[in-house]
Amino acid sequence: MSDQTEAETRDAAADAADCPHCGKPLPLCICDSVTPIESRIQLLILQHPQEQDRALGTARLTARHFKDAVVRIGLSWPSLAKALGRPVADPSRWAVLYLGSAKVDDLDTDAEIVAINRKGELEPHQRGILADIEGIVLLDGTWSQAKALWWRNAWMLKCQRVILGPKRPSRYGKLRREPRRDGLSTIEAAALLLARLEKRPDIAETLIGSFERMLARFREVQADMPELAPKPKKRDFRRRRR
Repeated sequence: MSDQTEAETRDAAADAADCPHCGKPLPLCICDSVTPIESRIQLLILQHPQEQDRALGTARLTARHFKDAVVRIGLSWPSLAKALGRPVADPSRWAVLYLGSAKVDDLDTDAEIVAINRKGELEPHQRGILADIEGIVLLDGTWSQAKALWWRNAWMLKCQRVILGPKRPSRYGKLRREPRRDGLSTIEAAALLLARLEKRPDIAETLIGSFERMLARFREVQADMPELAPKPKKRDFRRRRR
């Protein structure tokens, strides 16, 4: 590619307007294909300020599917109600997707969604606990960023902890490597949780369909506008620090 062509590509990328809904540059936006979903369970996504990945992030795309979904960008909020922007009768009926050391593979279950206690052990009466959940909190960021959100928001201790044991790895593939096999994108986690908890596979089909269209669009744009859709870094920046 000539210097002139490279300069033109950079200029085009810089001039690309962002979608007001998903926040992505318009060449990467798939909002026109988003199908609304009616969901009994509410969704709150807390996004670390440094995780506003315009190209591959999925927080705002996830929320676009749900009328009452909330995305908050920041580090801490005084309560679940403040983060959500409306009263919450019983925070214990909300679940946080917990990103601690507990893994489903280490527990005596083959379930894809597991409720755990503060010691990382299986809660008794799994079916009843999961059936009682009325809202989900997802932490959007790298492993270390999500942990920062957890430690800065003590009110999460009032919520039920759940962990995931997905049967397949993230569809990000080589575009964005996860630090653990059970690591998923925000939209994949929402798809698994809501579809299983509401016993509605159509929710997963709709969300995963949007995610796959987003990834396909990213790969298409990569060839013509690499500044908008850069190739993944050789170093896995999402890997947990040792």
